[in-house]
Amino acid sequence: MFATFAHAFKTPDLRKKLVFTLGIVVVYRLGTHIPIPGVDYKAVQQCLNQTPDSQGLFGLVNLFSGGALLQITIFALGILPYITASIILQLLTVVIPRLEALKKEGQAGTAKISQYTRYLTVALAVLQGTGLVATARSGSLFSGCAVASRIVPNQAIFTTVTMVICITAGTCVVMWLGELITDRGIGNGMSILMFISIASTTPSALWAIKKQGTLADGWIEFGGVILIALALVGLVVFVEQAQRRIPVQYSKRKIGRHSYGGTSTYIPLKLNQAGVIPVIFASSLLYLPSLIAQFSDGDSGWKNWITQNLTKGDHPVYIATYFTLVVFFAFFYVAITFNPDEVADNMKQYGGFIPGIRAGRPTADYLGYILNRITWPGSLYLGLIALVPTIALVAIGASQNFPFGGTSILIIVSVGLETVKQIESQLQQRSYEGFLR
Repeated sequence: MFATFAHAFKTPDLRKKLVFTLGIVVVYRLGTHIPIPGVDYKAVQQCLNQTPDSQGLFGLVNLFSGGALLQITIFALGILPYITASIILQLLTVVIPRLEALKKEGQAGTAKISQYTRYLTVALAVLQGTGLVATARSGSLFSGCAVASRIVPNQAIFTTVTMVICITAGTCVVMWLGELITDRGIGNGMSILMFISIASTTPSALWAIKKQGTLADGWIEFGGVILIALALVGLVVFVEQAQRRIPVQYSKRKIGRHSYGGTSTYIPLKLNQAGVIPVIFASSLLYLPSLIAQFSDGDSGWKNWITQNLTKGDHPVYIATYFTLVVFFAFFYVAITFNPDEVADNMKQYGGFIPGIRAGRPTADYLGYILNRITWPGSLYLGLIALVPTIALVAIGASQNFPFGGTSILIIVSVGLETVKQIESQLQQRSYEGFLR
């Protein structure tokens, strides 16, 4: 593997891409430490020291921003608005015929959908930036901190608008950096930035577990978490690489004196067809009741029930609801992203068929049956991986921001595998031995 890295850096064009990607990553990490104007940086750091585990409601956004959210920097929202916009456009493609037609137009249609995604990203950045500034002004960003209400000393309208504009501009810069990596670097730029954001918070979270530990000055807990992480990475790699291959045979066609077709291939159906999207959906949906309860006045019964059952990660109601939502969204996302009827029609159009299955409706029914069977174990696997922080919370008393949670592991492994495959393919074009054998 190290020899392959050496070969990668010896190749001039590949070396340029790697160095360019590393340079963009450095710029991104610098931006996550530059506070926006109008924020008392000392008060923010004091609150972070007083309430290190109070990020429950904002943990998901803070995770995708590499810890920049709670420090209220120019990259506070990170890549999350773009991820949200991409998911919304992907879901709307199934509902709106115009977007579905654009998707079928090839590269020109994809470019138009990407443009719509950028516009929606800016709108979401304005909305989420306004919510972040309003939360920081009210002191609710750090509950339990004595100086939380002094994070934004000047609460004039001009200062508030300036803060929102800075956060929105920072999101646009992050989006631009990601597209630069995609065009001139290695891998998918948005995925690389998301990978860096999550990986950057891991060392501090690991060291916090070591300092909180009691066995051998915390080294026993530290080593145990490392072993658990390695086991989880191995499990995720194994499942993410697992796929059901549906054999497809294309009949031979003769046009004039030339014969076409007659080849054999397969349709790869991954065990985890939905990826990390169901976990993000479920986490976001579970944050909404807690957020509504936090900003509501009074002491009503529904607010007390939400506070007791849906804000504590180790509560049985929270665990059952979270697991059920992950399984549901896994089936929902697979159903809207993989259309067996469309795949069957395309196969029939080009003379393809599954051996033993008639073309047309029987092929679509067969693909739907296979997809439903492999989605069940995939969704249960996602639900169990998503509950890793909860298990750690109960077993070793870790915080809810456990460094090797389900979302973190899935994203790190998925992006890492995809990036390695891209480097592998470029090395194989130059007859070098790659990472994967």
